[in-house]
Amino acid sequence: MKLITGLALITLLSINQQAWGYGSSSSSKSCTKPQFSDFKPETSSTVSAQSTFSFIASENTNPKSIAVTIKQQTVETTITKIPQGYEITGKLPNIQGAARININAETVSACKASDGWLININ
Repeated sequence: MKLITGLALITLLSINQQAWGYGSSSSSKSCTKPQFSDFKPETSSTVSAQSTFSFIASENTNPKSIAVTIKQQTVETTITKIPQGYEITGKLPNIQGAARININAETVSACKASDGWLININ
């Protein structure tokens, strides 16, 4: 009987140690992704080619990491520091049809985020 009790105790202790070895999810490193807002022109708007577009990136965004593409074309942007973070502006390429303005950026701590919106260009 003592042998069975001893084996049970050893088994319970080893299971408990294995569970503690993995840690909890609260100990994992936190990542706060950049946020994007105030998209202009509004989603599904119809606008002319070469029109201006803009959006706001949150304060935690690394401005050097912001990349904008439209139909696989890299778009040149101007980034201005504002109280809410960064205002990003650019001009639409000389294309027609439905297009998505794609945004990719990361924070200083390398947390990545992607976003964008659809527009129609005529």
